[in-house]
Amino acid sequence: MWPGQRCRDGSGGCERGSGTVLAAGLALVVMTAMALMLLLAQSAVLASRAAAAADLAALAAADALRGVTDGDPCTVASEVAARQGAAILGCAERPGQTIDIRTELLERTVLGAATGQARAGPPP
Repeated sequence: MWPGQRCRDGSGGCERGSGTVLAAGLALVVMTAMALMLLLAQSAVLASRAAAAADLAALAAADALRGVTDGDPCTVASEVAARQGAAILGCAERPGQTIDIRTELLERTVLGAATGQARAGPPP
């Protein structure tokens, strides 16, 4: 608006372009929310993969512990976890021929590494 011009309603204080600023601000908020949701979804997927790697490693280690397959249980667990893109953080034999496994995915997000934990043993 030029100096001395009046708006259609007769006032001298038109707010031309304020809708554009409001729309740009709203778009920024929506894009930030979408980025945050995608980051959380990625973290949930990686946590699921870490848990699956721990489950598979624990089952393989339990079979080795019971003598169903050959090898040291923790070594077998490490090999299975590596095929799933994970590393073994902990491997502990427990009473009753059970084994506890903790894994961490090699792939990381901004929120950190995904970890999983599982216990396996003979059927009841």
